[in-house]
Amino acid sequence: MDTIDTGLLILRVLLGLTMAAHGYGKLFRGGRIPGTAGWFDGMGMRPGKIHAWLAALTEVGAGIALALGLLTPFAAAGFVSLMFVAAWTVHRAPASS
Repeated sequence: MDTIDTGLLILRVLLGLTMAAHGYGKLFRGGRIPGTAGWFDGMGMRPGKIHAWLAALTEVGAGIALALGLLTPFAAAGFVSLMFVAAWTVHRAPASS
């Protein structure tokens, strides 16, 4: 294993664990799923409860898979999907009343 492989391993594990911890927070810390659902509803992502569960489970599942090196293309696709939705939600034009 050379230094590039080692660096990629560290990056993969840290990114996976960071995303898994973020999903864990949605499930078990702060406002938990109801709090996350309320936040998602407030951003116009309805139904918020379904979106909260999907986001939390994707973050935990894809994070653990990436950290362990399991099905990495699918784990990466999960992250890309999460980040696309996050960027779209934050940067879209506000709904007019």
